Amino acid sequence: MGRLIVIEGLDGAGKNTVAGALSAALEARGATVARLAFPRYDADVHAELARDALYGRAGDLGDSVHGMALMFALDRRAAADAMRAALASHDVLLVDRYIASNAAYGAARLHEDAGGGFVEWVRATEVERFGLPVPDRHLLLAVPERVAAERAERRERSEPGRDRDAFESDGGLQERTAAVYAQFAALSWLSAWTVLDGVAGPDADALAAGLLA
Repeated sequence: MGRLIVIEGLDGAGKNTVAGALSAALEARGATVARLAFPRYDADVHAELARDALYGRAGDLGDSVHGMALMFALDRRAAADAMRAALASHDVLLVDRYIASNAAYGAARLHEDAGGGFVEWVRATEVERFGLPVPDRHLLLAVPERVAAERAERRERSEPGRDRDAFESDGGLQERTAAVYAQFAALSWLSAWTVLDGVAGPDADALAAGLLA
């Protein structure tokens, strides 16, 4: 059975870049790697509805913290069988955003911390009720909110159709989410967490060696 490694961080933290570098480093060491990114906006109707809500195209759905979180959770539930198959056939399944994203952003929207009721609701829904695979390790790309926002702005300018959504453009939400992520790392929420420098970027080869040790 392979290991489920999850990369978390703010919008603009560099998760996709690190996922690509880490995947290459793991493969260079002989590991077989499968990759997945959530939300699957172009592959699942729940994620598609969540995207509509983030851009104000789904009535008042975007106003509901639990409603949005449930859309994201259902996207992962729909992918659970494929995830289990990937874990059975690969050494590593590398996932960009997972359950912790749902918990962190929702708690931040409600001005709660890692010990609040929303985080527990997400865990109970996604892990206990939906039976999603539990991560073996979380990698947190820690960046100041200002740096993440600047990266998101550059991406918005350089990628057609990549306008920032309601979450990405809310600086206060991003700051509160970063604080919840830091609490998750300190608490080893769901699994052990490794905090990485998201500004300089981690050494992918050294990180791969540690994950395979």
